[in-house]
Amino acid sequence: MVSHLEKIFNKNDQGLKTEDSSELSSTPSDYEDCVEEHPPSHNFEEAIKMMQSRENEGDMPENLQGGILLDQLYQVSPCDLNTFLFAPDSQFRKDLAELQGTKDVQEGPWEWKSGEMTCLTRAVSYMKAATKLVKAVKATEQQTYLKANGQEFAILVTVSTPDVPYGNTFNVQLLYKIIPGPELSSGEDSSHLIISWGIDFHQSTMMRGMIEGGARQGLKESFEQFANLLAQNLKILDSKDASDKDHMLATLQTEQQSDWELASEYFWNFTVVSAGFMILYVIVHILLCEPSKRQGLEFYGLDLPDSFGELISCGILVIQLEQVFNMVGHFVRARLRKGSDHGVKAQGDGWVLTVALVEGVNLASSEMTGLSDPYVVFTCNGKTRTSSVQLQTCDPQWHDILEFDAMEEPPSVLDVEVFDFDGPFDQATSLGHAEINFLKHTSTELADMWVSLEGKLAQSAQSKVHLRIFLENNNGVETIKEYLTKMEKEVGKKLNLRSPHRNSTFQKLFALPPEEFLIKDFTCYLKRKMPLQGRLFISARIVGFYANLFGNKTKFFFLWEDIEDIQILPPSLATVGSPLLVIILRKGRGLDARHGAKSQDEEGRLRFYFQSFVSFNDASRTIMALWRTRTLTTYQKEQIAEEQEVQEEMSTAADRGSVPNFEDAKMSKVYNAELPISVKALMEMFDGGKLEHQVMEKSGCHNYVTTPWDLVKPGVCERHLSYRFNRHVSIFGGEVTCTQQKSPLASGEGWIVNEVMSLHDVPFDDHFRVHFRYEIEKSPLAHNACKCAIYIGISWLKSTKFQQRITQNITEKFTHRLKEMIELVEREILFATQQDASV
Repeated sequence: MVSHLEKIFNKNDQGLKTEDSSELSSTPSDYEDCVEEHPPSHNFEEAIKMMQSRENEGDMPENLQGGILLDQLYQVSPCDLNTFLFAPDSQFRKDLAELQGTKDVQEGPWEWKSGEMTCLTRAVSYMKAATKLVKAVKATEQQTYLKANGQEFAILVTVSTPDVPYGNTFNVQLLYKIIPGPELSSGEDSSHLIISWGIDFHQSTMMRGMIEGGARQGLKESFEQFANLLAQNLKILDSKDASDKDHMLATLQTEQQSDWELASEYFWNFTVVSAGFMILYVIVHILLCEPSKRQGLEFYGLDLPDSFGELISCGILVIQLEQVFNMVGHFVRARLRKGSDHGVKAQGDGWVLTVALVEGVNLASSEMTGLSDPYVVFTCNGKTRTSSVQLQTCDPQWHDILEFDAMEEPPSVLDVEVFDFDGPFDQATSLGHAEINFLKHTSTELADMWVSLEGKLAQSAQSKVHLRIFLENNNGVETIKEYLTKMEKEVGKKLNLRSPHRNSTFQKLFALPPEEFLIKDFTCYLKRKMPLQGRLFISARIVGFYANLFGNKTKFFFLWEDIEDIQILPPSLATVGSPLLVIILRKGRGLDARHGAKSQDEEGRLRFYFQSFVSFNDASRTIMALWRTRTLTTYQKEQIAEEQEVQEEMSTAADRGSVPNFEDAKMSKVYNAELPISVKALMEMFDGGKLEHQVMEKSGCHNYVTTPWDLVKPGVCERHLSYRFNRHVSIFGGEVTCTQQKSPLASGEGWIVNEVMSLHDVPFDDHFRVHFRYEIEKSPLAHNACKCAIYIGISWLKSTKFQQRITQNITEKFTHRLKEMIELVEREILFATQQDASV
């Protein structure tokens, strides 16, 4: 087989020589001479150099879907690591084959392959050692270079094992990525090696899940040996040492330029030099000339130009002085801008974000000169930091260090926008923007990264900025505990810290950074064309879904900040009697998760439908509370924090499960009317029947549920209600729970209904309760008429400086709402009475 493959490759090589002769000129013939005269190792190095010369700018391929087998930093240059692993007759490959019991290894030569891009490829065959489940089988690898530019290498390895069970239905793929590692304090080079795997199925098979499981286990054991042997030959770098924050920031601080150096660079140009020369020239001329006689319209103290030449010279000098004056003012304003955020240390305990702005390249310009005065604005969790201004450059060197004050919640994204400075009161021109998602980058990648800017100007100029980002938790696990404690108040339920093993499994499942921690997970169905059972994972920054149906995996996640709205739809036949939780993303957000969306509306927003939770109320309250917390503005968070500092706790009343007191609110009458209906008919509004549900649904209440009246003491019955306001009634769409008690009047000709309402999911919902009292009695004016009076009051559980505003808002809102509800009840009863009379 090896000889047969050699013949095939030799034929392909001859064809390629003729096809590529016009493109490569004399290079192929030189390379062919090298193949014949030099040993294979030299051929490999020559071929890599040739590939570098042909390499086009392109991104590294994405990791394969199967997962990461190895992700490690080594103290070796990328070029040397590539040679160490893939050079012909590599000693490392021989040692690895001996360690794993691999025999009959046959390596083909590296040859050119013609396709979409010119690349190197070779075939390697060997006999794999027998395992407990599979006998010794022959395997063939096709190794292909996808990228090789001297600093970055990508090698795709396709492994074929036709002799294993169902071996003809699939190939195993391995992707080796070698990229430069972070800078080391010693100045030596480092490399980042990432190996991912996947399976390419040629045919459909019911054994897909078993094949993937077996391949995963076999690759895991094989690459554990690979990593151990590689560690014996190369020095492993710890990620903390590689991204040494103090060292990298100290290097930037030493590279800071003084104001004198910046001034000399800024003012050393033709305008300033020519203006200085002209001033000096004029002063020398004045000193050498004698005073001239007054003539024309001149008088003592006024010396006018005596010719058009003098007038033009004066005009040129004035224009030059004006330009110099504007440059001096611009420089002073720009330098005054420096220091507002640069070098300011972060305050507090929690998640501290440090951004080192190193430099920029190819920044666009909105001015005719082709140069700009760029500065950068960073935004994270509603807070902003601004860099210093670099003057008249498209390749600025900032070396600014910006720190964000400690945050209670781990940040998800960092927004970066570059502006052109035009003065403190002028509208700045955007030169480009970018968004950095912390969940898609490791700490090592964040520690040294080039960010491509988006926008018309930036994309046309291929603008980039060089950043070093460090996200640290300076309070350890206490920060996570404090965050969970705060969330418990919002959710109304205990949230436990998950075990390290559970967190690690969650992080690996969605390829998340190590600082991400799981809060809750729920079993549910994802509704698409067909419901798909899986688990919904909730963490501090993401909502993720995972399902595995006979080996077909569905996995996606999106950020809390991507969510625009969350809706709860009532049960229906299509949902098998289960309510629906609908999550709607913002336009253009969450595109990586679009395969999990049921639909995309006319505005371009993705909609995700989840149903059949074990406890729908528990899941919906948790998700709503976390989303609401993540989407609050900074001002709202500070306002709530201020209120929490000054509030006076009333622990017995603050508990939502406590028995309501119907007499602790000062009541005021908001409605009083004579109605042309009987007391009995109006009381149908409180019996949980068809009339009550119709009225509440028409007045904007969803998911309306009531309990039967229970006798709690002689003459007093009690029941409980729960429903949800729609967005027209309340912009928050909050949940409502009520407790009602009814008792007959002393005269026996009417009723008193007392109600205590608790509003949830609205600002300050734990500060107050709303009280209602309905007094319904027979009217003396007519037989089938009644009098109805309604009172409203508010009891305060915690103090707040917004009591007056909240009281006024609730009173006005419910006065109007109660009046509409009574009128609606009256119409429904009279309409039903007319229908009965006509029948």
